[in-house]
Order: sequence, then structure tokens, then C-alpha cells
Amino acid sequence: MAERTSLGAKTVVLVHGGFVDGSGWEGVYNILRKEGYTVAIVQNPTISLADDVAATKRIIDAQTDPVILVGHSYGGAVITEAGNDPKVAGLVYITAFAPDKGESVNSLIKDPPPDAPVPPILPPQDGYLFLDKTKFAASFAADVEPEKAAFMADSQVPWGVEALSGTISEPAWKTKPSWYLLVTEDKMIPPPAQRFMSQRAGATVEEVAGSHAIYVSRPDAVAAIIKCCEGSGDLSALLGLWRRPTSRWIGARYSDIAFHHLPMFVSRNNSSSLTIGASPTTFAWLSKHRPSKDQMFFQSRKVHL
Repeated sequence: MAERTSLGAKTVVLVHGGFVDGSGWEGVYNILRKEGYTVAIVQNPTISLADDVAATKRIIDAQTDPVILVGHSYGGAVITEAGNDPKVAGLVYITAFAPDKGESVNSLIKDPPPDAPVPPILPPQDGYLFLDKTKFAASFAADVEPEKAAFMADSQVPWGVEALSGTISEPAWKTKPSWYLLVTEDKMIPPPAQRFMSQRAGATVEEVAGSHAIYVSRPDAVAAIIKCCEGSGDLSALLGLWRRPTSRWIGARYSDIAFHHLPMFVSRNNSSSLTIGASPTTFAWLSKHRPSKDQMFFQSRKVHL
């Protein structure tokens, strides 16, 4: 039986990105609600980053329990700033921007690789952006049912130019655990950019094939990574240990990893298992804050991959 860990949070706040509104989360919402989660959806106006962060914090403030904060696309920038709220237990990025301090969406997209797909963003109209409706499905929602993709194109929410230039004061991913759903066929945020941002944030990464609108086309995949935060996933999936060729631990016998951003060590036994142990600092934290079974688990435990 797989070992499990948990943030102990079953309240989820969902933050949408540009060109869309919160209704796209319906599939994810339905799955999580059926499994006992409390779910709130932010209708952020996407006019400015400051306004979107404020809208998100209002929803966070209304929750009584610790929050898993989830952002799609530009919503990733919003949760990176809003996630500093003390009620936020963890962050989940769904093919999303994860800026560092002083960065904005604009700064992250200004120098794309020569072979990167170019999103069909039309010239600004009165300070707002839209996608070309005729190219919306191919670039944003290639795996969404054609009728729904057409509706999404015709019901676009204007994205304020000011929102793209909003900078991060302090990225929450530096102090909060994070997860990242990397979408391999995204033509809005190229997979290499997703990989760079998720690695830099130290996020646990899961990959799935799909379009930028993965939260619409594959709500099951999105719900699955959210459930990992609460403890519905096995430990190796939660920590991403030795699963990815891009893992920062490849080639090392011992390495520091983070559990709630506290140091641990990893020893690779062979091709199929690891031994994980807690440093004295981490074990002291666990002794104070976690159930005894978690304390014992992190003293030393072999994990089969």
C-alpha cells in the first residue's frame, strides 16, 4: 500500500486566467464537491493584478479552514501573490505562470524561443486584449468539444493590459508547498516555459497531455493533482522523487528536499526504491505539529517507485 502525506486542507479556492471566467471550473468543482471538499471560485476581473489579488483574498478570507489555492494560466500569477495569505496551506499551478519577485506575466513572455507557438492575441482595444476567435480553439482549447470551444471563443472576457504588467512583491511558492500540472500540448504557455517555472518554484510536477484549457477538457486530471495536496496521492507522486528526468535530485546520492520547506535527506538504494529521512530540524517540527505516525514515517522510510 502506498504511503501518504497530507496538508490537512479540504478547502479549495480556484482562480481562473485571462480571456475566461470562473465557470470553466465547473467540472473540477463537481468532482471535488462529490468527494467532500469545500470549493470556492474567484471571479477575478483580470483588469489588474492588484485587483485580482484583492478579489482572491476576499474569497480566502471567507473560508474557515486552511485553503489550497489553485490558479490556471494568468491565475498562477494571482495565486503567487495572494498565496502569502496565512490561510493558504499550499499552491497548485495548472499550466500557469509562476513569477518570481519583481517579475510579471509580461516579463515571462517577452523573449519566447524561436520555435514557440505564438498565441493569437489581437492588438489591444482600449487597454484590453482578446484572442482571435477563428484561432481560439486551436491555440487555447484544442481538446475541448468544438461547440464548447466556440462558445468560449465568443464569450471571451477582455484581459486588461495592466494585469500583464503587474509585478510580484514576494512569491508565495518560496514559503508554501506547491504542485504543478504541466500540460504537454499547451500552445499558450509552452511546456519548456512551464518546466522552467515549476522547477524554479520547487513544485511537485505531474504531466498530462492536453491543451491550455485542460481544466475544461480534463477536470479529472486537475482534480487529481489538487487531491494530492490533501493526501489522496502516494508519497512518491507528492514529492516527485526520481520520477522526472528534470528532477534536481538525479545523479545525487544524498540531497535536501522539502517537506513544508524543511530539510530532509534522500538516499537512493537502487533503481526501484529510496530511503527518505528527516533532518533533526524537520523531525523537531514534525514532533510539534504532525501526528505521531508522520513523525515515525519521516524518521526513515523506504519508498518503492
